[in-house]
This record gives sequence, structure tokens and C-alpha cells, in this order.
Amino acid sequence: MSKENKVYGFNTPQRLFVGYSLAVLVDLVVLNFFDEYWEYVNIESFTISFAAAILLQLLLKFSIGLEHKIANYFKAKEGLAPKIYRGLSTYVILVGSKFLMLEAINLMFGDKVSFTGPWHGVVAFFAVVFAILIAEAIVSRIYFALEGKEQKA
Repeated sequence: MSKENKVYGFNTPQRLFVGYSLAVLVDLVVLNFFDEYWEYVNIESFTISFAAAILLQLLLKFSIGLEHKIANYFKAKEGLAPKIYRGLSTYVILVGSKFLMLEAINLMFGDKVSFTGPWHGVVAFFAVVFAILIAEAIVSRIYFALEGKEQKA
């Protein structure tokens, strides 16, 4: 029997699948930690939190993609006004999209997912979203830090 080293490479669809699956799982963990340890976040069940994690991931990727597209449009222009418009549009998209996400969760899940507390739950929701973004950034940094490290057999 010959021992053959298997090479694990990923094509683009595989990378996207693994990346988005990992992102949804990170979102799921963050949502459930908040549900378990903070009274301002209440999610009826694990299944609901899983669906909410998928929805949040889709909406986060969409809003970040939109922000990048608009930022690139203004970066291509010269002068002070495009820089100001870029900053304003970035702020409006990144903050405004969180309110749209909160409303989407409300429409999709109703009382099954609730954010309460200051400003009718807006503070709790923003805390969850920022925690998700921080957790995703940490996982991403770990992933790229492992790049090029070979496992010795």
C-alpha cells in the first residue's frame, strides 16, 4: 500500500461555501451567547437563531458590498466634495442598514426574536451586530495567520 499525501486545495465556490458557512456559524454563536447571557436579547429557539444568523449574514454582506461599491464610485472622483459624499454615504449605509436589518428581523420573526432595553432595543441590536463583526474579524485574522503554516506529519 502506498502512502500518498493528499493536497487540500479549494476552488472559488468551495472557498465561498466554507467562508459563508463559517460566518453564519460565528453569527449563530454570537446570537446565542447574547440570548443566554444578556436579558436584552431573547430568541425563542435554536432554529430561530439559526435562521436569524443566515438573514443577518446576508444583510451584512449586502450592506458592506453596497458601501464598498459607492465608496469606490466616490474614490474615483477628485476634489473635496466626493470625499465628503463618500464619508456621508458610508455613514448612512453602515448605520442605516442596521435599522433595516432590525426591521427585517422584526418582520421575519416577530416576537420570536426580540431586542429590548435602551432605545427600544436598538442599543442591544447594535451591540449584537458589532460583536458579530468583531468575532468575524477575529476568525478571519486567525485564518490568515495560519496561511502558509504546514502541518508536520
